[in-house]
Amino acid sequence: MSPLPSPGRSGWVLPLCWAAVLLDGFDLVVLGTVLPVLLRDDVWGFDPGTASAVTTIGLTGMIVGSLVTGAVTDLIGRRKALIISVVIFSVFTALCAFATSATTFGALRFLAGLGLGGCLPTAITMVGEHARRERGGAVTTTLMTGYHVGAVITALLGISVIPALGWRAMFVIGAAPALVLVPLMIKYLPESTSFAENERAGRTTDGRAAVRTLFTGDLLRATLAFCLASFMGLLLVYGLNTWLPVIMREAGYPLGAALSLLLTLNVGAIVGLLIAGYVGDRIGLRRAATGWFGAAAVFLALLSIKLPGPGLYAAVFMAGFFVFSAQVLVYAYVGRTYPAASRATGMGTVAGVGRVGAICGPLLGGSLVSAGIAYPWGFYAFAVVGAFGAVAISLVGVRAARPVPAPGVQAGV
Repeated sequence: MSPLPSPGRSGWVLPLCWAAVLLDGFDLVVLGTVLPVLLRDDVWGFDPGTASAVTTIGLTGMIVGSLVTGAVTDLIGRRKALIISVVIFSVFTALCAFATSATTFGALRFLAGLGLGGCLPTAITMVGEHARRERGGAVTTTLMTGYHVGAVITALLGISVIPALGWRAMFVIGAAPALVLVPLMIKYLPESTSFAENERAGRTTDGRAAVRTLFTGDLLRATLAFCLASFMGLLLVYGLNTWLPVIMREAGYPLGAALSLLLTLNVGAIVGLLIAGYVGDRIGLRRAATGWFGAAAVFLALLSIKLPGPGLYAAVFMAGFFVFSAQVLVYAYVGRTYPAASRATGMGTVAGVGRVGAICGPLLGGSLVSAGIAYPWGFYAFAVVGAFGAVAISLVGVRAARPVPAPGVQAGV
């Protein structure tokens, strides 16, 4: 039986899920930090095409992981699914340090992607189900600060570790924290209230019924709109984090400055996340997400203009502020829309389709880099994607509901 939430255990939910998402955030940026080195040193014959292929393979693993784990989570529980996901991506991330060819590296990125794809939607579902009803959006965006704290740490490590220890060390460092995190999760992480109570009552989830629910009645339109918005949001997230350093180097900035801009992008993301959830809880998640996507489009277009140093960093900061939290507001909206029995399936489906956008973002950036037009046209293209995201989320058509926790359970997040 799964451990039920208790005052002692519930307090562990947010910090443990936050730490898991932090490791996921490491993976978001690690390829972007090592790509300039792989390309510069012609490691395994790396060129923009090879880099795009490896990125695509890894993200394909995330798609499979998101879609499969979402449904499995509604069957075996949020706790087991999250722990398994962290183990899988940590083991294969560590093994990336020992790759001997681009093919092996790509295969390991695919296998790590299976765990990474399952981690994020499961963690979001878990903290949402433990959250007090008035804090659903804020808790989701707070959780996602871990994603970008991981990205910031990775960018900082890239600046200091790669020159001293080489690119391989990045993957060892990124996987090592799981040696502490997994035992803590096994000991302290409780199951969500809804799943644990259903399990003890002998009520089982029908996986096929959970999937059908996503495409029934008003939820059909919502599911399609969520998937489109998630596609656009993750296209921006992965496109920018993978190619921003390379694009800025094409614009004439040195590697150190390009990595500093990547760092600035993710610092902006953290600040945006701390604010976006509270705004969404007050004005509504649909209105907030629509506004965030629209503002992201504006600031991405602004990056196409040659700006003085402080102005450039300010524009990159504001782009990060809006781009990343727009995507997280989509997740918060999903968590408020689907019933508990199909919530993880819905989250996994939306995240899985979104990962297709995560593939298209690096492919778009890679094609523009290969054509020699990534600066400034890449930012125009990303701005259009942001505008499409705003349109998509405005079409969801289902008002976000207030989640009601089980009677007598004090949420710890």
